[in-house]
Amino acid sequence: MSAVLYAEELRPGAVFDLGSAKVSREEILDFGRRFDPLPLHTDEDAAAESRFGGLIASGFHTLAVLQRLAVDMLFSHAAVIAGREMGSIRMRAPVRPEDVLHGSMEIVDVHARNDGTAVVHSRGTLTNDSGAVVLEIEGKTLWEHRRPGGTENGAA
Repeated sequence: MSAVLYAEELRPGAVFDLGSAKVSREEILDFGRRFDPLPLHTDEDAAAESRFGGLIASGFHTLAVLQRLAVDMLFSHAAVIAGREMGSIRMRAPVRPEDVLHGSMEIVDVHARNDGTAVVHSRGTLTNDSGAVVLEIEGKTLWEHRRPGGTENGAA
């Protein structure tokens, strides 16, 4: 990948490894208390009595983990302008304290626009150490389409 990745370098089917992140008990409790104060995310005793049998991360917390991985490993090295759309968010399995989540992002489509930008449709996935998919999301971001002053032939 070049120093800055532009939409013209992306190809449908390309998959980016986003690395991994460990989700701690303290992070689950803090996020839950701040943003999703349901007992499943904030009260270990109550969570133990739930159908999950213990503390689990909020789905929004899990989504935030994927976003952080995407920013660290891809978006901060890309000509991304802004997010445009999040859709089809699927929370497939609970995230528990000490789970290590592994992220990937697949390029579904790149649509160049007349204003020099492109809409990039992607699919993000998080799996746990057991290989279970815990989160899937499809979304669209707005990117600069072409490298200033010409293009580079490296495709993702």
